[in-house]
Amino acid sequence: MTAPFKQWTVLPHGKLTRINDRILTVVGDLKMPLLELPRRMTAVRLKSGDLVIFSAIALRDPDMSELEGFGLPAFLVVPSIRHRLDAPNYKRRYPSITVVANRFGIEKTREVVAVDTSTPDFGDPTVRYVEIAGDSALEIDGDDGLTLIVNDLIGDIHGEHGLGGWLLRVMGFAGDDPHVPGPVKLLLGKHKSEVAQQFRRWAEREDLERIIVSHGDPIEGNAREALSTLAASLD
Repeated sequence: MTAPFKQWTVLPHGKLTRINDRILTVVGDLKMPLLELPRRMTAVRLKSGDLVIFSAIALRDPDMSELEGFGLPAFLVVPSIRHRLDAPNYKRRYPSITVVANRFGIEKTREVVAVDTSTPDFGDPTVRYVEIAGDSALEIDGDDGLTLIVNDLIGDIHGEHGLGGWLLRVMGFAGDDPHVPGPVKLLLGKHKSEVAQQFRRWAEREDLERIIVSHGDPIEGNAREALSTLAASLD
């Protein structure tokens, strides 16, 4: 597990991309032994105009200004203990931000940043926090349908190459179709059925438009089918 940065550290990243009028996302690269892992931060604008930041990434100054122009970061979701890298620096940059962490492993998260809650009230019923087997997700109701933001439970990396790409494929983060990555399956243990049930509940939502994942491309067009297939892979 990579140690959190002690100061604002900008790693390679792309441009902020608008998903719809309420959601911005950006993808960066995290260098690890033998591979580079793409990682995603997503910002959701509440009805108040404030932002929920899901899995923070430190950005270059012009991009941070663009983010702040979209809304003021008011909530920071640290979706799991493996996504703490930039959390302390977001808390330093935005001292009043409310830090949200999953109850599973919350003490590990508290080692690097003060946690305010595991049951956030965003003041906006169209944005909901979901805790799933040691991981976290968001549900966002929008004019274009339901958007899910899911962390490590689903990997959907494409265009991998070289040794690093091969390793990503072997682990299930990369491939032709969305996967529950192999290491994640192992960590789930007896909680596989809990995750499968949640995937099936989401798959029943006729208004499901897309799934945004922390590692890989958004799943659009066939999100319900993908969830049903992922649920079956956990049975």
